[in-house]
Amino acid sequence: MKVLSFPLTKITIWFLFGIIFCYYCSPCLDIVLAISIVCIILFSISYFLIKRNKKFNPIFGVSAYCVSFFIGVTTLLLHTNSLQKSNYIHCKKAFENPQILTFTLCEKLKSNTYNDRFTAFINIINNKTYSGKIIVNIQKDSLQNPIIGSVIKVNTILLGNTQSKNPNQFNYSKYLEDKQIYAQVYISKSEISINKKFKKDIWYYSGKLHSRIVKNLETAHFNKEEMNVALALILGQQQDISSEIIQDYQYSGATHILSVSGLHVGFIMLFINFILKPIPNTRRGSLIKLISILISLTIFAVISGLSPSVLRSVVMFSFLATGNHLRRSGSIYHTLLVSMLLILLFEPYFLFDVGFQLSYLALLFIVWLQPLLKRIWTPKKKILITIWNALTVSFAAQIGTLPLCLYYFHQFPGLFFVTNIVIIPILSFIMIAGIIVMIYAVFTSPPIFIIEIFEKSIYLLNKTIHIVASFEWFVIRDISFNFYFLLTFYLFIIAAIVWNKKPDYTKFVAFLITVILLQISFIFTKKEIESKHELIVYNTKKNTLISERRGKNIIIFTSDTISKNNILNTYLVGNFAQLKSTYKIKNTLFFNGKKIAVIDSSGIYAAKTQPDILILTQSPKINLERILNDLQPKILIADASNSYNMQKIWRITCLKKNIPFHATNEKGFYRLN
Repeated sequence: MKVLSFPLTKITIWFLFGIIFCYYCSPCLDIVLAISIVCIILFSISYFLIKRNKKFNPIFGVSAYCVSFFIGVTTLLLHTNSLQKSNYIHCKKAFENPQILTFTLCEKLKSNTYNDRFTAFINIINNKTYSGKIIVNIQKDSLQNPIIGSVIKVNTILLGNTQSKNPNQFNYSKYLEDKQIYAQVYISKSEISINKKFKKDIWYYSGKLHSRIVKNLETAHFNKEEMNVALALILGQQQDISSEIIQDYQYSGATHILSVSGLHVGFIMLFINFILKPIPNTRRGSLIKLISILISLTIFAVISGLSPSVLRSVVMFSFLATGNHLRRSGSIYHTLLVSMLLILLFEPYFLFDVGFQLSYLALLFIVWLQPLLKRIWTPKKKILITIWNALTVSFAAQIGTLPLCLYYFHQFPGLFFVTNIVIIPILSFIMIAGIIVMIYAVFTSPPIFIIEIFEKSIYLLNKTIHIVASFEWFVIRDISFNFYFLLTFYLFIIAAIVWNKKPDYTKFVAFLITVILLQISFIFTKKEIESKHELIVYNTKKNTLISERRGKNIIIFTSDTISKNNILNTYLVGNFAQLKSTYKIKNTLFFNGKKIAVIDSSGIYAAKTQPDILILTQSPKINLERILNDLQPKILIADASNSYNMQKIWRITCLKKNIPFHATNEKGFYRLN
């Protein structure tokens, strides 16, 4: 690939390696800065040496890559808020006792059943200046919510992010940390004091503009359900879409259209170019067009909430517009690389955002793979050409993102190609109509006839998506897929494309090697599965759930008649396992030569059994001190089916007896190997 010979490609790759190394290894900033200075000095010396003698080229190349690598490391360290002394995470007392906090609301999140949710920037804790981002949960009631930019004062405690309590669950704590959010607060509107002055930053104006658009659309009697989808399609605001509609889009393989990306920004750029068409293509006219496009895209990014996919698309199309103005036809690969490098220099944690990864992979494979798929068939009729182009684009994007989707989401929408062919004509009209409606709504309430046309088109889109999603048997769920598969599948796909682009013996051998690596990943995974032997006590509130695993076979013991739930299903999918049988939980279990006693709500137990492990479930009314004297267990486990007050008493008793106490609602599930 010629793009690999482009110097910026290698620099970007080493920059990415630096970010990844820093993310997983967490090096010391002082050491990194010292090594970076040494690399920069070496780079500078080699730069002057190669002017005199070309034999120093290898040293110059290595030093350039080292500089790029350590710039990536340094960039991530400098953007890790928890390392800053002013960050609230270093105020330990705020996590232990209620403190007077002052913070500014910056973004509205999707609400849950009980709370309206926002992100906010901490300003002050007990009259001392701090910084950092938190999630604010405000209890729902009839009162109006505070708006973005509101400065709120409240006496409350910071709650740190909690780790996932069951195996293979989505790590929400890590997800928040990657967004530099380390705590949450739960408050009611009666507890807060709102400052009359707003903090007028970019978030304030973004929220105000968004609120104005929504208000004008509501004044025009835009149906609520269709309006929420329209705001997602045009502005990327998904907070108020119902879970049923989101599920339809997931099952039909059309989730990507709810996240504003290159498709949406491309439509906006085409629309702006159409409006500016009367301006002549002189030097001054071209500059006016460029400035208009850049300003319009920037405003759109702000209104959309500056999400990773929007930023990537806006930056990339800004570079394309600048290239057109300078009359330079640069490679799309170079544009992608420059936009990625620029975004990650300012927000390196975007690299670990799933949306960012999927959007770049989709665009890369559309540019790289679609021309190859297009050559498979050359239709003559215009309608067939349009359909074939849509199909090849859809398949290219799907092939590029499939391994990553399987790794993160463990499902595959089988009708994605049908969805994309059907919705693209509707979506094209919706984007054009939507841009007109949103521009109108910035200033005033849009005319009723425009709203009705736009509303009906959204309704038609939702109905089409729902019909496709209703064929649930085409949605393949619960696909087990690990990191070995992710890596080897991408190597296989890349090798196959490279070989098919320009076939030769070397590329064919490389392709065969990836096939072997793919088989090795399957063999290694199978061997790893067969060697697994573990017992797990899950963190479940309504019933007790214990699983015993031998290889891929799972036996569960439960106090409920339900044999399978989401917690267990996540464990099965994540471990390539299958449910073999279900039993009613017993008072005594055996695992790997260890005896396990279980005491439930009946409080019955066999005296003098001396188990290695004692499990308490369903809040039994017992004299724990006497039971510990009788049974003498080595560890006591209390699952989440027990009341919190009882667990507090049991913890104190275990502390007196010097017996380890494991509460699953605090420490998470218990694993015995």
